[in-house]
Amino acid sequence: MILFAVIDIIGSIPVIIQIRQRTGSIHAEKATLVSFLIMLIFLFLGENLLKFLGLDISSFAIAGSLVLFFLALEMILGIKIHKDEMPETATVVPIAFPLIAGAGTMTTLLSLRAQYESLTIIIGIVLNLMLVYLCLKNLGFLEKLLGPVGIGVVRKVFGFILLAIAVKLFRSNLGI
Repeated sequence: MILFAVIDIIGSIPVIIQIRQRTGSIHAEKATLVSFLIMLIFLFLGENLLKFLGLDISSFAIAGSLVLFFLALEMILGIKIHKDEMPETATVVPIAFPLIAGAGTMTTLLSLRAQYESLTIIIGIVLNLMLVYLCLKNLGFLEKLLGPVGIGVVRKVFGFILLAIAVKLFRSNLGI
């Protein structure tokens, strides 16, 4: 349940629809698989990888919060900050990382690792990614269900929520 709240695929649907409208397609299988690999690698090697690079979790989380911040601004203001030089990579960046397997998810995985067995965490990851896959695979249906007005409203509301999450992630990792 903790991962469900952090991944928040339901709240990310407007962002993903917007990305799909800009790029033309989203590959559900690829996004889910890449997200799984990122989470699994980070679960077992994340802390050591960050130490090797001379980074701490807070710096990583702040960087992720800035990416989320700019995505939120795009949603709220209806402007385009990010230039899609290679739209075919949108399935991986920003969908698999940082929307699904972002700084919040990775930080949460490290926290969960201190409290739970790895197998339990992996089961939680798989269950969450099953929901992610279903949402990504049925994006067209969800888009039709919401309609243009619904997507616009949900985009603004969840853009504001994403902005608040980005600010909270930034603020809580500043260390001041």
